[in-house]
Amino acid sequence: MAELDLQEQEQVDALKAWWKDNGKYVVGVAVVGLLAFAGSQYWKKHQVSQSEEAAQLYVEVVKQASSNDAKRIGDAADALASRYGSSAYAPRAQLLAAQASLQAKDVARAKTQLLWVTEHASEAALQDAAHLKLASTLLDEKKFDEALKQLDATHPESFTGLYADLKGDVLSAMGKNAEAKTAYQLALDKTDEKSMYRNLIQLKLDGLGAAK
Repeated sequence: MAELDLQEQEQVDALKAWWKDNGKYVVGVAVVGLLAFAGSQYWKKHQVSQSEEAAQLYVEVVKQASSNDAKRIGDAADALASRYGSSAYAPRAQLLAAQASLQAKDVARAKTQLLWVTEHASEAALQDAAHLKLASTLLDEKKFDEALKQLDATHPESFTGLYADLKGDVLSAMGKNAEAKTAYQLALDKTDEKSMYRNLIQLKLDGLGAAK
């Protein structure tokens, strides 16, 4: 690839600055969307009888989520997980709690909550949402090897674009531009052509130029 001209380089630099400030929120929106999709698909395909108390505990977690009180949300989610950890409600509650913990800057608790989902959720989509969010959090902490470990998790084809894009971010942060370029290209290839998300991936790919 030819070297970028001055105007293109300015666009790339602007994107990098924007991505540094907002990239994790883009991932967050994507994960929330996937979580909502996973939930709707779950209830369409399955009618699982859960105990009344488990359902009530989940309702309490959702109710607490509107309070923005990360501790109360987390405590409610933990109560559900400890008593009904195998239920469909528990991993969803932990994902909601993890988001609240991150917003409250309680990264340690958020990572514990996300890790719980990766280890206990029976639905692949929920596990993938947790892997992606956990990898993004570890990237923010510059724990690159740990982030890559999360992104090496087995996942369905429909998640490949998101995994590859985030892997590109990690590799780029590590200075492994050639490998990052390969990851971004895979992300681009696996992302729907009508998705606006492709533009961000393409800009990051172009920003690497002739990566070495």
